Amino acid sequence: MMTAPGFYQRRKGVAAIEFAIVAPLLILLLASMVVWGGWLWLAHGVQSLASESARAALGGLDKSERELLARAFVDREGEVVVGLPSERAAVAVTSDPEAIRVDVQYDVSGHPLMMLARLTPAPPSVIARSAVVRTGGY
Repeated sequence: MMTAPGFYQRRKGVAAIEFAIVAPLLILLLASMVVWGGWLWLAHGVQSLASESARAALGGLDKSERELLARAFVDREGEVVVGLPSERAAVAVTSDPEAIRVDVQYDVSGHPLMMLARLTPAPPSVIARSAVVRTGGY
């Protein structure tokens, strides 16, 4: 005579329960990878923007012209290189007889990618990068 299996012996629906337990963790892990990967992509773009604006500033004859050239480069290329509006960028140029340093700070808090950051440990909302170009000597 066959008896029906007991409550603990039934296997029907076990995969759904396991998925319900594991799925939130996997979704959070995936969201974290997307947010941090995108943030690193944006940080790389800001570094590239800082490096190229420092090279553009080399053409300036004095400090004010160097700042103007660096800011103009960021305004022109910021949206293309980083994908962020140039009004969210802060550019500072310092120079001495040996080097020109350009500091670029981008506020990425309004970027669509950062909307997922509410689900995960969020990266910094401001990306600050700098580049130095030597003007003479070794």
